[in-house]
Amino acid sequence: NHYTWTHVTNILVCFFFPQMSANDCQDPPDYWTIHGLWPDKGEECNRTWHFNVTEIKDLLSDMRHCWPDVLHSSLNRTQFWKHEWDKHGTCATTLQALNSQKKYFGKALELYKHIDLNSCLLKAGIKPSSSYYQMTDIKEALTKFYGVTPKIQCLPPEEGEKAQTIGQIEFCFTKEFQVRNCTTLKGESDAMQHAMKLGTRELSVCSDALPTYYPSEVQ
Repeated sequence: NHYTWTHVTNILVCFFFPQMSANDCQDPPDYWTIHGLWPDKGEECNRTWHFNVTEIKDLLSDMRHCWPDVLHSSLNRTQFWKHEWDKHGTCATTLQALNSQKKYFGKALELYKHIDLNSCLLKAGIKPSSSYYQMTDIKEALTKFYGVTPKIQCLPPEEGEKAQTIGQIEFCFTKEFQVRNCTTLKGESDAMQHAMKLGTRELSVCSDALPTYYPSEVQ
């Protein structure tokens, strides 16, 4: 089985939820952060294995930086991690390398630091801006740097707009955690869709034909 590890820009969550309180989106990250580590195929999920933040206490500093939750205003901000564990982590524990909460979250952090998407895009001259990029240029930069094709998702333009907005970049791995192309393999069903709604719009695979906006700040 294969796994998908995904970055998502939390700054976009704040960007498209102007009704959120200042506490929810105070000082949002201006760098790519983790969305989750997801098995591509349906696994046997242990729904009775509840999230316990004390099991990842040694990881909390990295978790708050690399995997922040800007949607919930709770003091500990653990709701995002609980959701990812309940929905995906409990299904990934059939793999020995992920068979505890500390291993699951720790592996996601390890992959995040190994990929270092922030440095990659910056080296390619792709950074948050008020001007537009061509999606083909973004794809070329990522493929050249990593040697594989990731899956890039965008918010489509609203009526009257001309540009899509980059929102999520997925990297795919084998069960040995070797990076691979994010394409359907022979004998494999289509990879699970990990769509996320921002406002009234839902992320979908980016179009090569549309100019692409990479927002520079929360408005």
